[in-house]
Amino acid sequence: MCAQIKMTKTISLSDEAYDILKRMKTGKESFSDTIKKLAGRGKLSEILDLYPEIMDKEYEKSAKELRKKIDARLKDIGL
Repeated sequence: MCAQIKMTKTISLSDEAYDILKRMKTGKESFSDTIKKLAGRGKLSEILDLYPEIMDKEYEKSAKELRKKIDARLKDIGL
């Protein structure tokens, strides 16, 4: 029987960075979950939902192309 041990790391953030990260958290999401989401493990649509002001006609085509590239890259690295 293998026991899984959760390792923790201490990191330093500026007050501004902490406030931004705290605002990005949703519901009971942990800081780790939020960081993973923002670091690219989430879908492009989740990132764009955080910044809806960048989505207009000009960016829509680019966003779709970028989404395909990101999805392909995530698939290549097993995520």
